[in-house]
Amino acid sequence: MSRLGILDHDRCQPRRCSMECLKYCPGVRMEEETIVIDEDSGKPIISEELCSGCGICTKRCPFQAIKIIGLPKELSDEKIVHSYGKNRFRLYGLITPRDGVTGLLGPNGVGKSTIIKILSGELIPNLNNLSKAPDFSKVLDYFSGTELQNYFEKLRQKGIKPIHKPQYIDILPKVVKGNVSELLKRVDETGNFEKIVKALEIENVLDRSFDQLSGGELQRVAIAAAALREGDIYYFDEPTSWLDVKQRFSAAKVIREIAEKKKVVLVEHDLIVLDYLSDYIHILYGVPAAYGVSTHPRGTRVGINTYLDGFLKEENIRVRKTPIIFENRPPQDNSNRPILLDYTDIKKTQGNFSLSVSGGQIYQGEVVGILGPNGIGKTTFVKTLSGITNPDFGEIVGDIKVAYKPQYIGTDYLGTVEELLSEITNINSSFYKSEIIKPLSLENLLESEVKDLSGGELQRVAIATCLSHDADLYLIDEPSAFLDVEQRLTTSRVIRRMADEKDAAMFVVDHDILFQDYISDRFIVFSGVSGINGTGSAPLKKREGANKFLKEMNITFRRDLDTKRPRINKEGSQRDTYQREIGEYYYIDE
Repeated sequence: MSRLGILDHDRCQPRRCSMECLKYCPGVRMEEETIVIDEDSGKPIISEELCSGCGICTKRCPFQAIKIIGLPKELSDEKIVHSYGKNRFRLYGLITPRDGVTGLLGPNGVGKSTIIKILSGELIPNLNNLSKAPDFSKVLDYFSGTELQNYFEKLRQKGIKPIHKPQYIDILPKVVKGNVSELLKRVDETGNFEKIVKALEIENVLDRSFDQLSGGELQRVAIAAAALREGDIYYFDEPTSWLDVKQRFSAAKVIREIAEKKKVVLVEHDLIVLDYLSDYIHILYGVPAAYGVSTHPRGTRVGINTYLDGFLKEENIRVRKTPIIFENRPPQDNSNRPILLDYTDIKKTQGNFSLSVSGGQIYQGEVVGILGPNGIGKTTFVKTLSGITNPDFGEIVGDIKVAYKPQYIGTDYLGTVEELLSEITNINSSFYKSEIIKPLSLENLLESEVKDLSGGELQRVAIATCLSHDADLYLIDEPSAFLDVEQRLTTSRVIRRMADEKDAAMFVVDHDILFQDYISDRFIVFSGVSGINGTGSAPLKKREGANKFLKEMNITFRRDLDTKRPRINKEGSQRDTYQREIGEYYYIDE
């Protein structure tokens, strides 16, 4: 077995430590150059050939900046397609784009975006040769005799025109000047300006500049810009981030239409959208920020089910200890539990926006999913229940303590994650470590400054912060944002378990339907006109609420026979038509 020595250059702070990695390394004590200090950066360089794998440096590093990872023998250096440097991330293998939509499925940090950058021509793979500049001719030799040789040859000769919708669209306002209409008309090579603008519902932002757009508006404009260009292959990296459910399926239909004529490669963490769009799935596994491996293509259903099962049979690799199964069981009836909260019909007006929500009762230990498009009052309702704002009409009955995780997470806390959480609770208790710290993978973040966290890290810390409070009602707004599939399902289990352990109620606002289906006992469904008016239902039984919501979304669901996960029926199919006729949009028992 070979080893990887990975150094997190952001975490490593040699000026603030005593070089424990060097001091305690057995190889260095035996006068071997197992670890040496780089003269330019002052940071350690780990010799993977000399490393014995003892793991002492990983335990002694005060900033948890070092990982020593054992690799199967099959993953030799000759199979590395790209390396970001000595003791940095390595990618093993690439995918071959196919007709239709090829989906990439795997956790954050295992190379999905790197694959897209390589295939789109933005990054020339170095084949782990760090001493010389990447060379396309060597790439062609490496992939000689494969379909990728022909692909890269055409890419080098500009015989293929790739179109790339990047993952991070929040940088667009910094690099794009002018208003939305000017940009889209400038890049329009298909003549479909009016059609795409209407399909993605961005007519009302055409006269705005990019720095005036919200995250969801930026995302839809970025998708429109990619769809309007004429290319041979399209790469969409996380196209549904910041989008509500309705917008996700509008974007999916635009992408699906492109795929009828051109090849599309897609990275997406919403499994329902990924399932709806993809024809094939490549699973990526590995250790985030250390290495990633791309597997051979599978059919969409088989690929997603294999990922949820956690065992890659052909590769003989287990990527998860236990499979994830969606229980096909009757929704939990909490009506025999004590009532935690009772509220009457609620009305609230903010400027030109009006909100009306039907009254209901909330019980101890239940999770209530809140469904609906953006801009129709879901967050306003949650803030009203939390006491952050007061209703214009209506009454909330119940002497309860409330904890609230907002939709937009601030980074103005000056201190570490450990300091933040320690201000709320005892993070050293065995219960806290096993139920929150470990499942949310916060062990390696405790020493990090809150202001330096990435979007996904900040999200997990915000969820932990909310759940750390001693409360009766937890209001959690969009917990799946910035999280990968694995993290979403883990987070749902944490929220579900904390509701049971604390006999508390959870209100969860989220646009990932699979996440909501996995976690919720009942649903509150919102509808209306974005920015003008919103109407919220009383808490509905799961089937009733899901049917109401899916009917408004104009889609029908079925259950996967193996995993019981929800899947979208193909529009116009026999099953879709039948379920619409009988009024069962959620799913029917088979």
